[in-house]
Amino acid sequence: MNPKRIVLTGGPGTGKSSIIKKLESYGYPCLEEISRKITLQAKTEGIEQLFLEKPLLFSQLLLEGRTLQYHEGLKHKNSFVFYDRGMLDVIAYLDYFQTDYPEEFQTLCKKHTYDLVFILPPWEEIYIQDNERYENFEEAKRIHNYLERTYKNYTYSPIEVPRLTLEVRVEFILEKISNLV
Repeated sequence: MNPKRIVLTGGPGTGKSSIIKKLESYGYPCLEEISRKITLQAKTEGIEQLFLEKPLLFSQLLLEGRTLQYHEGLKHKNSFVFYDRGMLDVIAYLDYFQTDYPEEFQTLCKKHTYDLVFILPPWEEIYIQDNERYENFEEAKRIHNYLERTYKNYTYSPIEVPRLTLEVRVEFILEKISNLV
């Protein structure tokens, strides 16, 4: 039986990666966010902000990487596999930046579905800008809205994770997924 695919999404700086690390420490298979890797690789090739300079190329690379992650999830023998962002995040970000994209992007997202989506709301107290996270907090809130709308447009019902301690957030997620078994 294939593991249930669980996506953690939300705007930048909402605590997704911290939750993923905690879930990993509990023994759950987790597939990390790959956008930073792609951004850092582009920097070594002389492109300072690949998403801003070549948004379609960046998004294509993200979709390719997330498609590989989607299939990699099948290799796990656990009941659940967690993804730090899903394929639909690419569509949401392109829509946010009002960037046209090929229909193939939507086709890929419709073909690769997830069992459950958790969305982490903007949280100013934990938000930090850095070299790869260039959005300010107001932009992060707008991105959150695009993410939520995009997932809903593709018939998902994202479950909002409360703004509580890391441990409580993880327990909230684990309690919700127990209903999937």
